[in-house]
Amino acid sequence: MTAETDTQTTTVYRVTGMTCGHCEGAVTGELAALPGVASVKAVAASGEVTVVSDAPLADEDVRAAVDEAGYEFAGRA
Repeated sequence: MTAETDTQTTTVYRVTGMTCGHCEGAVTGELAALPGVASVKAVAASGEVTVVSDAPLADEDVRAAVDEAGYEFAGRA
């Protein structure tokens, strides 16, 4: 899911392998480091990660960040 406003884009991604708060923190840290990202909220229980950014992010960039954190990018929710 992607929602755009005049100034920001909110996208929900699915990430598999997260089981706890540490996992959420690892994914959040990697995604927050991407250029233009304003906020990240990862929820291990649902496997969803909500990213607010200045512009839409390339799926390849999100996949690389999630991979770097040690989890699997499963696409957009």
